[in-house]
Amino acid sequence: MEPMYYIGLDVHKRIISYCVKDASGNLHAEGSLPATRLDLDRWMKTLPQPWTAAMEATMFTGWIYDHLQPHATALKVAHPLMLRAIAAAKKKNDRIDARKICDCLRCDFLPECYMASTAIRERRRTLRYRNLLVRQMVQMKIKISALLMEAGVSYNKQRLHKAGYFRELLASNPDIDAGLGALLRLCRETVVRLGKTESARVRSLERDALLVERVERLMTIPAVGPITALTWALEVGDVQRFSSIKKAISYCGLCGAEKRSANSVQRTPLSKQRNKHLQTTLIEAAKMAPRNSPALAMLYDKEKQKGNANRATLAVARKLVAYLVAVDRQQKEFLTVASENRTAA
Repeated sequence: MEPMYYIGLDVHKRIISYCVKDASGNLHAEGSLPATRLDLDRWMKTLPQPWTAAMEATMFTGWIYDHLQPHATALKVAHPLMLRAIAAAKKKNDRIDARKICDCLRCDFLPECYMASTAIRERRRTLRYRNLLVRQMVQMKIKISALLMEAGVSYNKQRLHKAGYFRELLASNPDIDAGLGALLRLCRETVVRLGKTESARVRSLERDALLVERVERLMTIPAVGPITALTWALEVGDVQRFSSIKKAISYCGLCGAEKRSANSVQRTPLSKQRNKHLQTTLIEAAKMAPRNSPALAMLYDKEKQKGNANRATLAVARKLVAYLVAVDRQQKEFLTVASENRTAA
């Protein structure tokens, strides 16, 4: 068998530092190269064969991973929070980081994280851009309210963002001068433009051949709409990577961290180590779920009787995760089984 060569990569916006070692830990090459596809192609021609590489997960990892994958025997991505050997080092630079990633890979100590396929990551980018558009729309709507309050203009809060009421307000209210009216119209045009773009992005994802069947199955779950289904499908990727529902709940950030020492157990609030996009979407869906599902409404009421509405919402969100995992794993539509009270004869 040919000896395997291990490569550690420390990736940045402009520079990629690398370290190449064999299985015995002997250093074969190290250095840095510009972070461009052309320079990566030239560098790969100089590498000994066969080779496997690892890099830390950053915002620059995706395109580098896609470019190197066809040429590597194996390519792994390390979880940044788990690389304590780098974070806790007294002396830290790109060359040392690349060496430590290489050693973790060579000794099979690399805390590998899940890397979604290129197709899923491309569609996930579109969905996250849609989330940005929604945040910007909300900011513009808040700005409209702020401009009116600054000028002391009375308005109907519930109807403010309705097109007809907004036009009537600008035309009939004497407290709105020409300058304020121009700013309000600009904000309103921005909201309309962002709304059209957001709707177009969602429709394109709903009609995508890669997602359409999966999203339709997920939407058979009560209280799961197109945004929740798309977020689950694109943020989770392959549901089989979760060996249990508890791990899926932890990934969604719907549980707190546990600190245990001897006989002392301390539960912290919701962990920050989570997928924030899934967490936000599932909590929003859980707030609406009791209106659409009697079973989830009963669960919410049962938990709320203990005195905390937020914990009741979290309980509903966890139940939604269980539903989503079951439907996605079995690839079957959601089916509610009615319980029957049977008396023994």
